[in-house]
Amino acid sequence: MSTEHLLSPLPLGPLALPNRVVMAPLARQRSQQPGNVPYALNATYYAQRASAGLLISEASQVCPEGQGYAWTPGIHSDAQVAGWTQVTEAVHAAGGRIYLQLWHVGRISHPLLQPDGADPVAPSAIQANAECYVQEADGSHHKAPTALPRALELKELPGVVAAYADGTANALRAGFDGVEVHAANGYLLDQFLCSNSNQRTDAYGGSVENRARLVLEVVDAVVARTGDSQRVGIRISPMGTFGDVHDANPLETFSYLVEQLSTRNLAYLHVNRPDWLGGSFEGFDELLRSLRTLYSGTLILAGGQTAASGEQAIADGLADLVAYGRPYIANADLVERFAQNAALNEPNAATFYGGGAEGYTDYPTLG
Repeated sequence: MSTEHLLSPLPLGPLALPNRVVMAPLARQRSQQPGNVPYALNATYYAQRASAGLLISEASQVCPEGQGYAWTPGIHSDAQVAGWTQVTEAVHAAGGRIYLQLWHVGRISHPLLQPDGADPVAPSAIQANAECYVQEADGSHHKAPTALPRALELKELPGVVAAYADGTANALRAGFDGVEVHAANGYLLDQFLCSNSNQRTDAYGGSVENRARLVLEVVDAVVARTGDSQRVGIRISPMGTFGDVHDANPLETFSYLVEQLSTRNLAYLHVNRPDWLGGSFEGFDELLRSLRTLYSGTLILAGGQTAASGEQAIADGLADLVAYGRPYIANADLVERFAQNAALNEPNAATFYGGGAEGYTDYPTLG
């Protein structure tokens, strides 16, 4: 199997990527408590995977209200910045490059995860048919249905934008090479984009221009805070239904968004296939081809990729980089395995979320 394209170098803004293999952002729920703080174990995990062309960190909440799962890391406190600094220093010492993914879950949350037990926030007061992961006061933990959110008031939206900008500043202070705006997978920015979760009647709802407004304001604020648009990427999931989002016209919605993003000279656009959980989404490949023609910059494709499909996507011009999620859980040396056409370890789903080193830093490598 040829991996000629997948293993070839590519410039990405100020970075020189040695290959086009990207480690996708993966929630692993292993931050130190209290405080959702990254620590030495997380530094080991990311440094093990530093041979990737680019690492994208697990999603990290930009404010306390942005949390939807127990033990996920944040990027809004000094302790979290110090913890993430351990991670970036370890990755850079191993020769790697790493972006932080900026996250706000919106309605995919529960009062047990919110400051002072408040209701989660969303574009509209519409409850998602989805689950989050909570910890009770007695320390027990379990999945729970997401709560009914309250609609964000117009006057609150500048604060949401500011939280992303502050998270960006904190990420740069922690030594990250750049940041990725998480506008995918049914979380807050995707909730604003999609017509079923956004029933607002103000300047942030209704037309596609209005539904995309908050996403673009966040991107512009993040770019302004970095001072360099080439250190900012964004992830989207057209036709995705994770988190109970649906859009009535994904071609119209995401074509408009991508056209607007294309004018901003970002480091990359990261597109997540909607069938990463195993479903079938007829028409996505056509949509992807359409978005590819609209976007003039670097494109990362993610979702259920193999070495062969990633190589083909690059060869066909559909992607410049290919992101791998679950393969990276079990194969810290994924690039080396692709280069040698070696078999991959199978990930243990029982250790995906929460816990310690087991199923996190103890998978065997080729060496």
